Amino acid sequence: MNIAITDGLVLTPPAFELGLDVWSSEDGTAGSATYDGAANAAIVAADQDFGSCLELTKTAATQKLRYMGQTPILPGVYLRVSARIKAVSGNLPAVRVAGYAMSASGHVAGLVEVGTSTALDSYGEVITVSAIIGTGNRGGVNMVWGTTPIYGHFGLDLTGQNGGVVRIDDLQIDDVTEAFLREMMDWVDVRDFGAKGDGVTDDRAAFAAADAAAAGRGIHVPEGSYYIGSTLSIDAPIRFTGTLVMPTAARLSLMSSYDFPTYAEAFGDEQLGLEKALQALFAYTDHNTLDLKGRRVEITRPVDIKAIAPDITSFSNRRVLRNGQFNVIDGTAWDTVTVTSQATYSTANDTTLTGVVNIANIPVGARVSGTGVGREVYVRAVNVGAGTLTLSMPLYGGSGTRVLTFTRYKYVLDFSGLAKLDRFNIDDVEILCNGEASAILLAPSGQMFCVRDSYINAPKDRGISSIGTGCQDILIDRCQFLSNESQVPAQDRVSIAFNVNANDAKIRDSRFVRFGTTMVLHGTGHLIVGNHWFQGDEEEPGVRVAGLVFTQTNVQSAVTGNYIDNSVIEWTNEHDATPDYNSEFSFGGLTVTGNTFVAMNAANWFTWFSLKPYGDGHFIQGLNISCNVFRAINGTLDRFEKVDTTFADLDRTRFRNILIEGNAFNGVTQFVCNPVFVQVDQATAQTTWTVQPGPYLPFGGYARNVESLVAEGKITNASNARVSTMPYIEVEQGTSQQNVTVNWAEAAKGRVHMRIRCDNPN
Repeated sequence: MNIAITDGLVLTPPAFELGLDVWSSEDGTAGSATYDGAANAAIVAADQDFGSCLELTKTAATQKLRYMGQTPILPGVYLRVSARIKAVSGNLPAVRVAGYAMSASGHVAGLVEVGTSTALDSYGEVITVSAIIGTGNRGGVNMVWGTTPIYGHFGLDLTGQNGGVVRIDDLQIDDVTEAFLREMMDWVDVRDFGAKGDGVTDDRAAFAAADAAAAGRGIHVPEGSYYIGSTLSIDAPIRFTGTLVMPTAARLSLMSSYDFPTYAEAFGDEQLGLEKALQALFAYTDHNTLDLKGRRVEITRPVDIKAIAPDITSFSNRRVLRNGQFNVIDGTAWDTVTVTSQATYSTANDTTLTGVVNIANIPVGARVSGTGVGREVYVRAVNVGAGTLTLSMPLYGGSGTRVLTFTRYKYVLDFSGLAKLDRFNIDDVEILCNGEASAILLAPSGQMFCVRDSYINAPKDRGISSIGTGCQDILIDRCQFLSNESQVPAQDRVSIAFNVNANDAKIRDSRFVRFGTTMVLHGTGHLIVGNHWFQGDEEEPGVRVAGLVFTQTNVQSAVTGNYIDNSVIEWTNEHDATPDYNSEFSFGGLTVTGNTFVAMNAANWFTWFSLKPYGDGHFIQGLNISCNVFRAINGTLDRFEKVDTTFADLDRTRFRNILIEGNAFNGVTQFVCNPVFVQVDQATAQTTWTVQPGPYLPFGGYARNVESLVAEGKITNASNARVSTMPYIEVEQGTSQQNVTVNWAEAAKGRVHMRIRCDNPN
């Protein structure tokens, strides 16, 4: 900083030889006496030391010499007034720089207006006197004037005995603010500590030295390419004009400037900056949040956490990625990898494939498909030497050798290279997949992965994929997932919003739009609360597909308060290596309450709830579907529930503890409940009354129990005489086993009310 350069100000007074009428013998103010024509002042044209100069005889106690021009005093600017002087004859005086402080109102009193005095102790010796004037009270400032003066009149004072003659070279006034810059500015420059910025020299030591010297100030990295050869931590705040180059494994920890914009500036590349910031997030504990600062980050390749932090194998401290947007840019980095291979499967080792051909080309995280493979089965680990793959879930198709397809999608955030990741949160982030990439791939194991207040838009294949148990306790709260297949008929869609393999997922207050399937859930203890998912299309009548899929028999889960739109809740055991019933818990532990179910323009055979056993012998042993609203729009539906017998049927003789009541059915032909309340009217006297509750009973259930039978009014015989004997009941009558007979001791007629169940209540 130099105001003579930046503002074009002329600070140095004119040479004495140009006239003494601007040089005052008083304070330099307008109208004061000048040396023009004075008897004690003369111009010497050719002094051997000074050339042209002023010769002055001391005639006053304090002989003043002041330039009458107004030298500006600006806040933050420091001026040095200097002059060369020598004694020629007579008494030897002392000399000092002096000034006169002025404001718009006149002289500013009470300020120091003189510099240090220097005695002239010999003739002909040239000495230089100087003083620094400025607004701030800083070391080295002789005259601290503050901000009241706006200009000054500067020159010299001669003190001591009169009669001496001196010669004075031209007065010099310089802006020396730069001398104070290091203390005045709130930063230090890495170049001052040896940084080269040539992209080759390792500047790490210079950065560390600048950090040590900052002492509460910041660090400035000017233009250049600075190679940092190893891990570096910077405590001071830092700002970048130049950029850094670092090896992949070297971490940059910006302790006081930890945010995405700073890292993006540091590396001159948004994605690289994001990756280095994430690398630092997993490496130290001073920060647990990477703030994107509302920035949009252009993503050209998967952000592979293991690749950017190769020294991290697992991580269990809470970390948060928040407040920004990722925008996927099209490119070959997003191309799906597909491998077809032969492999052998044994139910005795139900998550392992052996004898895998071409195994070296099968990546971790690939989805497995083929005969006998359920939905969302992934490769969790690869052992090339042993020729084995570890699967996320068992296969239902039994033991044998078969050809399988392995499909590896590409994800914006890929955590699959970590063995374990706990407590990672994504908060207030939008991932724009643009139909080019999937969004998030979880680590093989971990707990409490959380996505909240976020948006996943147009994933090519998957929103969130779990290839193991990294989904344990997953939280998806207040999010929106928008499919890339909104214009595709529902039955042709292949995308899935997310899958879960472990227990205790909490899916709450989120919205899912037109995926092939919204969620595929293995495990138990899931809470699906307050969400809206819809999978309809413009087809009439439209095929409607599964939205929520449970893939194990006993789920201990609740589906509560959701808006379930044009989709099926499907309950299977497709992730069971031996899907036939074998003394385990069968289908049970599911509560479906307080939901709104809607279907529009759907085929009449569509149902909102489908139970699909993949093996024989299964039954329902605990199911509560109550207080829901089922509504068909633009058409009617036959029923709300069914058993899909593609692979097997249910054993209805073992139904137990099924409660279906309090539901509202609109546009649904058949009312369904359990227990069902039936009013039986017998107009002619018969000894056996046949009651047919079958259409009301869920899942084609048998009429297995009668909870109560109450006569309304008198039961009479053919002569209208009262029949007082108690009838007995026979259940599971008829070829469908869905009828109940009421048997009287004599022919009887009248009305009774019955509560009939398809199950045993306990």
